Amino acid sequence: MFKNYWMFRVLAFCALAALCLCVVNDPYKELGITRTASVTEVRRAYKQLAKEWHPDKNNHPDAERKFVQIKKAYELLNDAERRKIYDRHGITSEDSHYFKQKHDYSGYNRFGFDPVEEFFGKQFGFDQDISVYHKLSVTSNYFEQTIIPKSKTKLYIIMFYNDWCFGCIRIVGAFKKLIDTFEPLGIQFATINAAHEPSILRKTGADNIPRMVLVMGGHSYVYRENIYTQQKLAEFLRKKMPFKIGQRINDDNLNDFLNGWTDNRVRALVLEPRSVTRLRYLISAFAFHDRVAFGFVDLTNKNAKMIIERFKANPKLDTLFLFNEDSLRAVASISMADIPTQTLENIISSNQYLSLPRLSSQEVLEGVCPAEWNRPRKRLCVVLITENSPEYDNARGALRHIAQESGYSLERVRFAYMYKEKQADFLNAISKGSFEDNLLRLVVIWRRDSTQIKYEWVDGAKLDIKTTDFNNNTAINTTKHEINLTIQRLLKTSEALTYEAFVQNLLDEHAQGLLSKWIARLLYLVDYLSDNIEDEHVFAALSLLGTIAFMFGIGYVMMYFVRAEEETLKAQGQLNTEGLCNKPNKQAPELKLYELRAEKYNGLVRLLKPGCRTIILITDLQSRPKLIPPYHRAVWPYRRTKTLLFGHMLIEKGLSWYSELLRLSLCTNQNLQINPRNCVGTVIALNGHRKYFCVYHAKHPECARGTKRMIKMTKQLLDRNDDPEIGNFLGVNYSEESDAETNVLFEDNLLDGLSNWLDRLFEGTTHRYFINYWPDFPTK
Repeated sequence: MFKNYWMFRVLAFCALAALCLCVVNDPYKELGITRTASVTEVRRAYKQLAKEWHPDKNNHPDAERKFVQIKKAYELLNDAERRKIYDRHGITSEDSHYFKQKHDYSGYNRFGFDPVEEFFGKQFGFDQDISVYHKLSVTSNYFEQTIIPKSKTKLYIIMFYNDWCFGCIRIVGAFKKLIDTFEPLGIQFATINAAHEPSILRKTGADNIPRMVLVMGGHSYVYRENIYTQQKLAEFLRKKMPFKIGQRINDDNLNDFLNGWTDNRVRALVLEPRSVTRLRYLISAFAFHDRVAFGFVDLTNKNAKMIIERFKANPKLDTLFLFNEDSLRAVASISMADIPTQTLENIISSNQYLSLPRLSSQEVLEGVCPAEWNRPRKRLCVVLITENSPEYDNARGALRHIAQESGYSLERVRFAYMYKEKQADFLNAISKGSFEDNLLRLVVIWRRDSTQIKYEWVDGAKLDIKTTDFNNNTAINTTKHEINLTIQRLLKTSEALTYEAFVQNLLDEHAQGLLSKWIARLLYLVDYLSDNIEDEHVFAALSLLGTIAFMFGIGYVMMYFVRAEEETLKAQGQLNTEGLCNKPNKQAPELKLYELRAEKYNGLVRLLKPGCRTIILITDLQSRPKLIPPYHRAVWPYRRTKTLLFGHMLIEKGLSWYSELLRLSLCTNQNLQINPRNCVGTVIALNGHRKYFCVYHAKHPECARGTKRMIKMTKQLLDRNDDPEIGNFLGVNYSEESDAETNVLFEDNLLDGLSNWLDRLFEGTTHRYFINYWPDFPTK
């Protein structure tokens, strides 16, 4: 019977793992509603979308698939139990109601006994019902894909447990109390079986079970206390909250705080009759930190009297004020002795954007201008295009004035602006055919989905004004009239917007820079070390650092005395430093010759920096011992030049490369038939960056032109009869046969003219052969 019980438990866990993998699309996104939507709102959204996407009424190729997804989403959200399980575990399977039955272990007592109770007995007096661990259990896939991304705005507490862990059974009652206390504050709880997910246990830094871990902002913080009480956990959460999550406000900095909305965030002012901020307000501040800046006021402080008088606040109640651009009038407020977390979330989420917000990220765009496929329910967004400059403050103020006086519902029409230099890709996508280079243009946008938008420019809008009197300005009144005409026309179901474009996600202007990311990582590392390093580890590290510092100190003192002794001996004349002074400080630079091979080809040719050249001598196995010494002597004067590299190549290894190089320089498609022996003694200067080379060869016309010029002059002098001694000076045995003999070259004479050619190479008078690319060097 005991064996069957645990076998059934194993099967239950297998079913849990299988169900956790059954994750489909987000039902809330499918219906276009929020997570706080009521049952009536769910049904209303389903009816409208079902009519629109029914395959018999919609010819869209994805209409059938979309209709099925809408139906599944409605069936899930219309069932209270399945919706609750999805909100907690992310399970969307149609059999999710089986989840609760599969993991309800209370029914196992029908066997007549509890094995755990039978083994440990009832004398311990603690709650042994560990089914809460199974009901909240999640997989590594859910942890990575859901908890980590959502932890940027929500706090998650993960409990690592094991079915055979006695400590887990001992604290189950305390864990239930923590859930009952902190879950209403907005903290999500989950459990992970460490035996099934050991990788997550190691990744979070937990070293043992039971162990509780806080996941916040994508990081994990281990709760290392052995006492699981509400007070200890509250202290732990306060300690791990970001330092800049809220600001202390008093009479001196109130106006600066309320007028700081230029950072594109609403101002939330929390007034409390206590010096320590309640945890629920800190959690709300963390949830909306990207869009709302929180300020906390201690009503018991003497420096808060002006705040109490200004806002007529009750000094005994908690009060919340929300301000947009108008610091004199709050857009929302609530005052209670204990403001519920859900009430806080509803009020802040309804007023989390300014009356004229800046489209500074894709998240802001999704909130201000959400996508809506249905034409009768299309949402329009009037966007002003400006630059981040004070000279456009009046234009933005004028549109803000128009937005505040607009009578349109925020669910249908919103006003916003964006910076041209920040969101250049988005503006380039919508500028086809109608966007000019001048700024202060108004465009009405309807987002069909995440990438497709329809838009239309508002012609006649004039916001290039110099005055701040927005009530009696003709240009503003004209612009307001044009906007109203355009919006009223476009809100009609039969009216379509003129242009269409596909856009990418907006650039996140609030993203951390490289320095900020490194600082954040450093702070997290310091916090991690402070939590994980014990006192004995700190003492060992300090001892090691002290030893190293002591050794450096002793070495410095010894060097100081040695130098002092040297100075004393020099002053007395007992220290002879002539030998040291006469020794050369640096050795003469050496000339290195590299062999051009496949492994060195990129470094010697392809990856040369601008202005650098490589000079290569071509030899074969027989001629290399004879040609290397004269080549070395010819290039020796240039050994100090840092822009030159010298090397040699065996024609047996690089014949195909050399043939392809010549073919590219001749611009021909025919393969060249080259005699390798005729290539011996060739010197090529390669410019890898500019892709050209120069050639030296004793038979090359460019290199032999000096010899031919001398032969021609010799012939002219011999033809003269006025000087009989001239033949003796030039050589009386000169003849045409001797001219022919000059065409015969020996290996020893192949590099005789190399020095003169190098001079002309560096003068820039040699011919350059340009190519399109450097051919590959053979590997064999």
